Parts: sequence; structure tokens; C-alpha cells
Amino acid sequence: MQLTTYLKHVREEFHHIVWPTNRTAIAHTLVVILIALLVALFIGVLDYLLRTGVSVIIGG
Repeated sequence: MQLTTYLKHVREEFHHIVWPTNRTAIAHTLVVILIALLVALFIGVLDYLLRTGVSVIIGG
């Protein structure tokens, strides 16, 4: 009984959700991808610089 009541309430709550438009969803997805690429680029450059710096310091 409690499970069916819970599922009924969940279904009712789904009617209150305001879903984004396709355009908004695509725009937000592109922003997330762009940020992920920028972070990856930053980490890659930082890794290269630190690796090069350590190699210079230890003479490798």
C-alpha cells in the first residue's frame, strides 16, 4: 500500500516539472561541452608546463 501511494505522489509531482525547450536544452548542453573542453585544455597545458619544468629541474 505504501509503495503504491508513493508512486502515485511521484506521478503527481511529474506534472509540476517545467521541462526545458529543445533550444534551451541544446544551448545548455553546448555550454557544458565548451566548459569541459576548456577545463581539459587548461589541465593539459598545466600538465605540459609542470612536466617540462620538472624535467628542467632534474635534468631529464
